[in-house]
Amino acid sequence: MIDESGRRLLSRRVANDEPELLELLADVLALGDQVTWGIDLADGGAALAIAILLNHGQPVHYISGRAIHRASESYRGEGKTDAKDAAVIADQIRARRDLHPLRTGDDTVTDLKILTGRRMDLVADRIRTVNRLRAQLTSVFPGLERALDLTNTGPAHFADRLPDPGGRPRTGAKRLETWLRNRRVVRPDRLAEIAVQAAERQHTSLPGEKLATELVHTLAKEVLALNQQVADLDKDIEARFRDHHAFEVITSMPVPGRHPRRRVPGRHRRRHDGLRHR
Repeated sequence: MIDESGRRLLSRRVANDEPELLELLADVLALGDQVTWGIDLADGGAALAIAILLNHGQPVHYISGRAIHRASESYRGEGKTDAKDAAVIADQIRARRDLHPLRTGDDTVTDLKILTGRRMDLVADRIRTVNRLRAQLTSVFPGLERALDLTNTGPAHFADRLPDPGGRPRTGAKRLETWLRNRRVVRPDRLAEIAVQAAERQHTSLPGEKLATELVHTLAKEVLALNQQVADLDKDIEARFRDHHAFEVITSMPVPGRHPRRRVPGRHRRRHDGLRHR
């Protein structure tokens, strides 16, 4: 805490715990009636501190970590410490008038942040698991790994039913096609044909192929489970988004790269009522 002249009034480490944060708030207010708070996080670990300050009518301004890093170069002292960062934030709040104030968050927006953050974690887990699956499948059936796009659900289903070592498929193309169709895989006939042909091209037994095949089955199940979790999360995100007060405004915006009044001759324009997540 500093005053208008930059003189330090208070500096101490505080645990991210409500009793200690309330004690800090009382100590700061005892030193001055008009206080402006600065913080370099807008959510996450700072959510409790921000909520306490806003609930007590305190003005809180956000300054990005990048801005702090650039500004810290003009202050004395080398290295990065929490105390130095706090001093830089306090001085920047004192000197600057272009920082954005934080306000009480919308519950729907908060829910969307949580859900989209979780989705990013699941997608990262899926990418890592698919890469492990590819590496493991290459050690057993390199031709099959090359023929299958394991990022799609259909090939992951087939990897769960990987043929026995030696290139002998457990089922024929027709039975595999039926099995894939029952799981609503797109173009099951094409996938079954490609997969069986690729598997039948290899007849050489490899060291450790039995255990490697079991690991392929396990990883394929994990990929399918992650796919399902992402799909379920997409439904939750869309449901929350529909509850947002700006849903109609956002979904009424024209598609980027297309003129809002341009019509394609002979074709109907489609209305996009949902979200597409990448």
